[in-house]
Amino acid sequence: MSKPVGIAAVALALGCLVLTPISMSAGDAPAGQAAKLRTAMTVNGVKRHMIALQAIANQHNSTRAAGTSGYDASVTYVVNQLRAAGYEPQLQEFDFIFFLELATPAFQRTAPTPRTYLPNSEFFTMLYSGSGNVTANLQEVSNNQFPPGPVPNSSSAGCTPADFVGFNPGNVALIQRGFCNLFEKAAFAQAAGASAVVVFNEGQPGRTAAVQGRLEPFVVTIPVIGTSFAIGEELHNLLASGAVTVHVVTSTSLETRQTVNILAETPSGDPNRVVVQGSHLDSVPAGPGINDNGSGSAYNLESAIQLANNNIKPRNKIRFAWWGAEELGLLGSEFYVGNLFLNGDLGKIMLNLNYDMLASPNFVRFVYDGDHPDAPPGSAEIEKVFNDYFAAKGLATAPVPLGIGSDHLLFLVFGVPAGGLFSGADGIKTAEQAVIFGGVPGEAFDPCYHQACDTLSNLNDTAIDQMSDAGATALVLHAMTKDPVRTTTTSKEAAHAALNKLEYRGPRLQR
Repeated sequence: MSKPVGIAAVALALGCLVLTPISMSAGDAPAGQAAKLRTAMTVNGVKRHMIALQAIANQHNSTRAAGTSGYDASVTYVVNQLRAAGYEPQLQEFDFIFFLELATPAFQRTAPTPRTYLPNSEFFTMLYSGSGNVTANLQEVSNNQFPPGPVPNSSSAGCTPADFVGFNPGNVALIQRGFCNLFEKAAFAQAAGASAVVVFNEGQPGRTAAVQGRLEPFVVTIPVIGTSFAIGEELHNLLASGAVTVHVVTSTSLETRQTVNILAETPSGDPNRVVVQGSHLDSVPAGPGINDNGSGSAYNLESAIQLANNNIKPRNKIRFAWWGAEELGLLGSEFYVGNLFLNGDLGKIMLNLNYDMLASPNFVRFVYDGDHPDAPPGSAEIEKVFNDYFAAKGLATAPVPLGIGSDHLLFLVFGVPAGGLFSGADGIKTAEQAVIFGGVPGEAFDPCYHQACDTLSNLNDTAIDQMSDAGATALVLHAMTKDPVRTTTTSKEAAHAALNKLEYRGPRLQR
């Protein structure tokens, strides 16, 4: 997933859950109810929803992206399943900027020796890129690093206007990924007169593949593409010997469309103490998104169904949520949390459990790291519930930063405790991780991340089984806890300020 985001800079002193350690002793009632839900949660039960989402994608141009008929059909499926289980799901509508590629993009080196790069593998069009058909000389900006820096985000290339001093207007800018946002790099390049922008990955382990990034709608109007570190290094070496000419073509469309979140809650449970369990339902335009995030959405749906089927009545109300337009910048969860806050209802939310990718083929049992000093109180206790469950099963876990870009981020920045599970995206499994978790070192956790091959064949049943059982356990234990909730209030102006700070913090806003 995307880069970690600092939580403290945008955190507000809002409703915070104060949790004492939650018992998982087989002798207490919550633990027994958790075991009951785990038993009901089978791999086949979860996978049947992913099979349905794959069938939907097959019927709708192989995508379930927000704003498309594939997403609308996914919504209909989830709603029908919820109604059959006795829920009364609600649709929360919101507008967003829909991005569409009208034609296959092109990226070629025309001189000194021709080479054609493959779209959607060797390079990607950035979300919200402008359109254009450009043939021009390539020019590097200042601070590209060869070899790459020792850690991610070492490169400052293209992060200030000073990096473009001496840039020749009309050239295509070659910029390394680094510590500032891709949008900033592209905007500075456009201001310097670049006719197109090629951003290449930074080069450290896990940051070598072609960059898939997001810009800001309607701001950068020139073509912007992302490519791999290897191709960036190849172009850099050629430039050392003379002029390099490239051909870049993008054809894109941006328009306002409407999409929805799905919300469904348990009939029982204290409405002033709400556990929100969420997952994003949309895929990227490039593929059906059966792992990302059909897996999290399938777990979320099956847990709701089995909770109802097994007559498990929570002490605290559970609100199940399927977010829209996560892949375009956490838009659905941002809309939901922002409206809760502005309406004065955010203090009723005890915590958020987020599930975004649970079936990665080369998986790791990642648990969101609630021990971070900037995390809202209660987040560490959520993490402990997951870790304790896995430890009791003799299964290792690894922490992953809470600030990684997914829908729980919106709860965190408003002071709501959050946690969840993650099986890994395009990061590379280390040799140490392979010893602990199995799998193949040196390969991505999910080699089909954000690609057309993210299909039913891109799933690991063991990951589905283990992650679903852990999720079911955390859901029931938190839904049954008696721990108190402390709430405070703040002004609407502060809420608007917090929302504004989220403007560029989407999950695919890589740097």
